[in-house]
Amino acid sequence: MDALAISPSTLASLVIALSFAAGLNVYATVCTLGVMARLHWVVLPGELGGLANPWVIGVSGVLFAGEFFADKIPGFDLIWNALHTFIRIPAAALMAYAASSHLSPEQQLLVTCAGAGIAAIAHSSKTAARIAVTPSPEPVSNIVLSSAEDAVAIGLTWVAMHYPRTAGIAVGTLSIGLVAALWWGFSRIRAALRRLLHGGLRSLD
Repeated sequence: MDALAISPSTLASLVIALSFAAGLNVYATVCTLGVMARLHWVVLPGELGGLANPWVIGVSGVLFAGEFFADKIPGFDLIWNALHTFIRIPAAALMAYAASSHLSPEQQLLVTCAGAGIAAIAHSSKTAARIAVTPSPEPVSNIVLSSAEDAVAIGLTWVAMHYPRTAGIAVGTLSIGLVAALWWGFSRIRAALRRLLHGGLRSLD
């Protein structure tokens, strides 16, 4: 991909896909981008080329290795994901900002907000899935789910850099579905809490 010839629509698709991958596992995404750029497999747009720095690759690789194990421990993975709310979303926003450095300030701000929003959707969906799976008595579910998330983050990063439009459309469609699912889930929780609250009030009468 030629960083100088990338069109706005292609850049938008790329940012959508990479932001979703970062929302799942930002360290795997950064490390994968850095390695691909370092090996000259791809040309990163804008100022993302800095990810090819050996120090960036090394640090992100070490952090990815730490997350690979920490994210598979039932219970601790919920704490880990909660803390990474303050890492994955801002990191995705910074990546979107760097990728759109050749755009006007207004366009760059829009792309940055879009990157943060998509990462938030991916991160929220991942956290919701963990909340649903963690209570299971066996650790296999957590391990399988975490491994799948790692694989998706790495695979999606690769696909995004080679087929950005395809990846962007797929992730955009998936994001809409995930937002609808999260909204439905929260609506069910609110309805259950209202029933519980009303039932408790009636028992006091």
